[in-house]
This record gives sequence, C-alpha cells and structure tokens, in this order.
Amino acid sequence: MVRAVLFDLDGTLIDTAADLIGTLDDVRAELGLAPCTAELPPAVAARGGRGLLTLGFPDQPELVERLLPRYLQVYAGRLARLSRPYAGIAEVLDQLQTAGIPVAIVTNKPEGLARQLLAELGWTERFAALVGGDTLDRRKPHPEPIWHVCQALRLKPEQTIMVGDDERDIAAGRAAGCALNIATAYGYLETPDQVAGWGADDIVDDPRQLGAALQRRLSLLSHRAH
Repeated sequence: MVRAVLFDLDGTLIDTAADLIGTLDDVRAELGLAPCTAELPPAVAARGGRGLLTLGFPDQPELVERLLPRYLQVYAGRLARLSRPYAGIAEVLDQLQTAGIPVAIVTNKPEGLARQLLAELGWTERFAALVGGDTLDRRKPHPEPIWHVCQALRLKPEQTIMVGDDERDIAAGRAAGCALNIATAYGYLETPDQVAGWGADDIVDDPRQLGAALQRRLSLLSHRAH
C-alpha cells in the first residue's frame, strides 16, 4: 500500500523559472551589464544557479563560482516574486490530504531556499517532510535523500511514489525502491522527448492531469495489495 507521495519542487509543483532566470539579469545589472535572458527558454532553470551563471558569462567561466554566492543571495530576495504553483497542483495536494496520504518534498534546491519559498507561498503546512540539496552529503540522483525523507515519515520506500520533472528524480526513486516513479513532462525539459527513456512508470504531460494519474496508480496499487 502506498502511504505517501514524494515530490520534486521546481518544475514539478511550482514554476520557478522566471525568478531563477531573472536573478541572472539582476546579477548582471549589478555589474553594469545588459540583460541576457530574454531568449532563454524556461527549461534552462533546471541547470540551477551555477548553470545559469555559466550561460550568462560564457566567456568568463572563472566568474561563475565567484558570483554564485551573490546569485543565491539575490535569488533569496525575489524567489516568490513571479514563482507560482502550476495550475491544478493545489487541487492535487488537497486530494491527497483528503485521502489521508501525506506528501513530502525531495528537492535539489538548497533546503533554506526551499523552505523560504514554501513559506512565502503559504505552503509550509502542506508537507510532512522536506529534504533539500544541501540537507545531506548526497543529493538526487542518489537515493539517500529519498531514504532520509522516508525515515522521517516512518515509511519504507516501497510505500511511496516519487514524482519529478528530471531524470535524476526518476533515477533516485528507482534506486531507492519507490513503488512507482512518475515523470512530469510539463517541467523543465530542454529536450522534451528524452523523458521516454527515463524508465518512469507513468508520464504526465500537464499538471492538471497529475491528480488523475496519481488516483489511477493508487487505485491499481490498492487493488494489487488486496
């Protein structure tokens, strides 16, 4: 029986691309440089601060590590300016709560920023547990973050479903032993057709379909358990 659903955060529950990418222009502006992100697709948000700085300073790789602390500082000041839950996600979380199924977050976003984002969106109480990218020594695709959050929930991985928009989410879930791993293809995929090769048990193309996909899978697993 599945007794909890584990979610990635950025690109799965919340569309954070505009703030992640916008922070790059903010950092460039502090250096007296022109914006550079107008043509960047939202999918590059998956690269994180280090990857975005690399895009913003392609000819000055030595600046990336030097500017990363400032990037994170600036981002913390605007992380919920434009970021919002995907359409239908709040309803998915409500459905799971009504069904008595706790939800948790397993993200590679720094834990402090993840908790701050949830607080600014008024979502702190929605989640039973959270593990961030710096909570442990290892992060996704390593399974340890999932094992850690399962321990906090007092559940076994095989009693959980992992949901995420990146191959590392599915790889972590499979390695951890989750009952099912669901890929959200509406997230930050620079090559959308790649999701088919991740080995996910289900692929959801629209956030408004996620609730139905979870209900279907939960019903199937419940039927098998009986």
